[in-house]
Amino acid sequence: QLTLVESGGGLVQSGGSLRLSCTVSGFSRDYFGIGWFRQAPGKEREEISCTSSPDGTTYYQDSMKGRFTISTDHAKRTVYLQMDSLQDEDTAVYYCATPSVPCNRNPQVYEYMYWGQGTQVTVSS
Repeated sequence: QLTLVESGGGLVQSGGSLRLSCTVSGFSRDYFGIGWFRQAPGKEREEISCTSSPDGTTYYQDSMKGRFTISTDHAKRTVYLQMDSLQDEDTAVYYCATPSVPCNRNPQVYEYMYWGQGTQVTVSS
């Protein structure tokens, strides 16, 4: 069974940083894609990035470029989301998910088939 587990969320002051992790298990193949999303209260789910492992190629949504950085540890089946200069508007539940198509095909939300449970990030000013 394919599972994704996020970790690393928490409370951080405005201007601070957090690193989230997404660890996957149950893949039958050695390559996979992972997308990061977030959903703030009362808002729609928002895509952050899609990353291919093991090559590490990452596609960022334009609005997420600059403060968010993806890295991968393929041996650990883990993708990291480094978030810097966090602001109040970054408060959200952050999710990772795996798409049914490669990241270079710009998968839409409905093409993400498996999701983690989410991790809460709260930024206080």
